[in-house]
Amino acid sequence: MTTILSPTLKIEKPHSLQGTLQSLEAQCRNCTPITPLECISRCQVYKLKNELRRLSGAMNNPNYTKELFNVLKNDTRLFILQTICNQRCSLVKLQGQLGKAQHFYSQETITEKYLRPLMAVGLANENREEFYATGFGARIAQPLRGFPEFGRKLHMHSECHEETVLQFLLSEPKTYQDIESIMGQNITSRVLERLLSAGLVKAPKDREYIFFFKSKRDPAKEEMTATEQKIYDSLCDEGIAAGKIAKKTGLCIRRIYKYLKRLKGKKLVFLRRTPKTYRLTCKGQKLALALKEIEQIVEDTWSSSQQIMR
Repeated sequence: MTTILSPTLKIEKPHSLQGTLQSLEAQCRNCTPITPLECISRCQVYKLKNELRRLSGAMNNPNYTKELFNVLKNDTRLFILQTICNQRCSLVKLQGQLGKAQHFYSQETITEKYLRPLMAVGLANENREEFYATGFGARIAQPLRGFPEFGRKLHMHSECHEETVLQFLLSEPKTYQDIESIMGQNITSRVLERLLSAGLVKAPKDREYIFFFKSKRDPAKEEMTATEQKIYDSLCDEGIAAGKIAKKTGLCIRRIYKYLKRLKGKKLVFLRRTPKTYRLTCKGQKLALALKEIEQIVEDTWSSSQQIMR
């Protein structure tokens, strides 16, 4: 994957900005420009450092990542960002490109509602009445190319609680209590409801699963009826739900619970409750990975900007 940092400078790995800076600085030390003006106007190292200095100011905001995500959660802004990643556009040209995609806006609306927010978080810039994606903007646009619904799947103008939960679930499914521990009691149910309705998270319909296991007690020490024996023999080491016992034995659920209760009284069976867990859907996993990649790009860029400022 190739990320464009400027019209002429390319980086092969999207998370190697610090390594790229070190490499370019080594080239810079061996460079002998004829005039200082040539260095300022043509040197890609100078342009990259300048961009990082500007980004450093924006990223000093402790809410920067939240503001960045909220800017990106808009189809029109994403369309503009992808467009200016490919080519510099005047306002007139950008208006025409938007019109072709059935987005009809005045130039004032395009500037105030869409371009300025992109510029405020360092994704876009303007030069000689043309708008272009910054190197940082081009890197951020990469993971979003595979997810055109990004702007519609997440709640706009939010505190980014949904984004936090998606990344929290990326490692493994979590219980409601796990999620509540990072979200807080007041908002957990609301956040999960949004993610479930958006098709990004799924959960079993039952509140919890109940599995039945054989105990360590010797079954030879207890007398069992033929039906009890049949149910006991259907139990497996990893546990089994009552519904599956019914399928294996051909008995109805009501009778299954009746005989399981008897076996439990004889201490031959015990049950274990598995709490309801929430897990990512395929689409949710794809979005969570994109969010994680964006955060890694932000972190890498922040570290590089601090390196430059020092």
